[in-house]
Amino acid sequence: MPRNPKRWLHLGLLLLALLLLVLGGPAHAQSIESVLAPGDVISGHAKVEHECANCHVRFNPKGQDAQCVVCHKEVGQDMKARTGFHGRQKPDATCRSCHTDHKGRQARIVVLDTKRFDHKQTDYLLKAKHLDVACDKCHTSGKKYWQAASECLSCHKKDDAHKGGIGGKCSDCHSEIGWKTTDFDHGKKTHFALEDKHATKAKCDDCHANGRFKDTPKTCVACHKKEDEHKGQFGGKCETCHGAKSWKAIDFNHDTDTSYALRGKHRKTACTDCHTGPLYKQKLPEQCWDCHKKDDKHKETLGKDCASCHSESGWKDPPRFDHDKTRFPLLGKHGKVSCSDCHKSAMYKEAPMDCFSCHKKDDKHEGTLGKTCVDCHSERDWRATAGRFDHDKTRFALRNAHARSQIKCSDCHKGGMKAFRNTAMTCFACHKKDDKHEGTQGQQCEQCHGDKDWKATVFDHGKTRFPLTGSHGRVECSACHVTKRFKDAQRDCFACHRKDDQHKARFGTRCESCHNTRHWKSWDFNHDRKTTYPLTGAHSTVKCEACHTQAAPAGKAVAETGQRCIDCHQKDDTHDGQFGGRCEQCHSTKGWKQLEKHSALWLDESRTINVQFSHFAVSSRSWSYPPLTHDTLPARSHLDPRGSVLAAVGHVRDAGCGAGTG
Repeated sequence: MPRNPKRWLHLGLLLLALLLLVLGGPAHAQSIESVLAPGDVISGHAKVEHECANCHVRFNPKGQDAQCVVCHKEVGQDMKARTGFHGRQKPDATCRSCHTDHKGRQARIVVLDTKRFDHKQTDYLLKAKHLDVACDKCHTSGKKYWQAASECLSCHKKDDAHKGGIGGKCSDCHSEIGWKTTDFDHGKKTHFALEDKHATKAKCDDCHANGRFKDTPKTCVACHKKEDEHKGQFGGKCETCHGAKSWKAIDFNHDTDTSYALRGKHRKTACTDCHTGPLYKQKLPEQCWDCHKKDDKHKETLGKDCASCHSESGWKDPPRFDHDKTRFPLLGKHGKVSCSDCHKSAMYKEAPMDCFSCHKKDDKHEGTLGKTCVDCHSERDWRATAGRFDHDKTRFALRNAHARSQIKCSDCHKGGMKAFRNTAMTCFACHKKDDKHEGTQGQQCEQCHGDKDWKATVFDHGKTRFPLTGSHGRVECSACHVTKRFKDAQRDCFACHRKDDQHKARFGTRCESCHNTRHWKSWDFNHDRKTTYPLTGAHSTVKCEACHTQAAPAGKAVAETGQRCIDCHQKDDTHDGQFGGRCEQCHSTKGWKQLEKHSALWLDESRTINVQFSHFAVSSRSWSYPPLTHDTLPARSHLDPRGSVLAAVGHVRDAGCGAGTG
């Protein structure tokens, strides 16, 4: 018991009054949280002050941070991306550890110690002279700290002597060490490296007029147009001849810098003798004939390739011609042949280059092998063909036994010198005499035989319609294939296992229904799944032949057998058929003599038949004649809602069924 009961009573009444005020007041009444609020929030939070759930989560102080970032989205983005000041805080830090509210409208809940603040916690690291700059130089009043700009020009716009001419990337030249200390790599930053006099004598203003660094042209002619003695005839690519070392020092190698090297008397010719128009607009011809047409005494009969015979040392010098540089070099005996033997006219290029044009009279194949004589013949000797022909380049490469020296060309190519083409490439064409299968295996001999040895055979029985599994893999081929006519072998089990059939065909010829290839005696047959008659009780121990006594008809697994008890148990029926054929009403598969259900019929003095079942007793209506145990009325097996028996005794052919179904 408390020491001061009245004090606790007053406190309880006060809390009850507050609760009633909240629950029973008008719709605009304050919630219990607002009543218990420790003070006013800051003016920035005043618009959400009426609903505490905007900032607080009942009974979950840690859930407050998730409410904060709903409004302060920029802070939430930093925390998610791990950037900025808030994104670099410790994982267990909470918003209220730095910012606490309910201290009044004018309270400052964002207090930053500028002297102890570590700028490394932000996205902008302070270096060199930036460390000495006061905070308010970059963080202006009226803006949040994170809203301070990070671009150089935001603070140094007044220091930009280029007036924005080279953009806003001040850091390309300036650094935090000092604004006037610049470091600019002209080659990396502009793709125009300063070399020789450009680096030693040229000033920035010589190219960058009026302090404009951006969009300065990089072509030579932009600065050296006044020094162009060619008056634009040779275009604006001055660097092809002039260099940065000296404008007047010409450095142009016609041999390496163009596709036309100057040799002999061409080297003494002046540039303007050939280049009469604008250099890059006028495409000069490079063929001799374009300039020496007047000197062509062959009247174009040899074409326009004058350099084949003439040279730059002198047009009238003795002609030279190297036939080896043509598409038809002279090899072997061709080097001893006179030019006129092939070139029948002064039109030398009209001479044919194929062998057949000259050697048609020597072709003993009479054109059957085409006109590519070089496949077998050579320039050394027309008749020497040994070793010249590569059979592997044909559609039938010679391998192993086919490539032996004992095999002659005539063994396959029969019919003389004209019989090399269209020779059959199938094995059967040559090995028909070796086929002991009498054509039953087709003509694809390579499925079993190889070109190493005809008698060494390899055959994958798994690719046939009868893959060898289990014990079949250990059986000799001759056990199933009694002749070389392999395809005559039957695939059904019974064909080979007829002698093993102890059932005397009672279960048909589909031995695989029970037996497998692992072992003939290891059989398995699930009578419950594979038939419509599941074996239960004593039936599961009965031999198959006890029920299946007849041989299976052709095309069927077994002979028809009845599924009624009486079909097998007629000899066991001691009732002589008086109770019909539904033995299962009383007997079960546990044991024939073990009865499941019992019934009794008797006649009382009121001429009423009483039927006694194993679980209940009911009465039937009176009959006008003495009922017999074997009545002729049709049997019915259901009861009406009043519990009266609608059927007392079954038909003579199904006696006892009505009682049994009760």
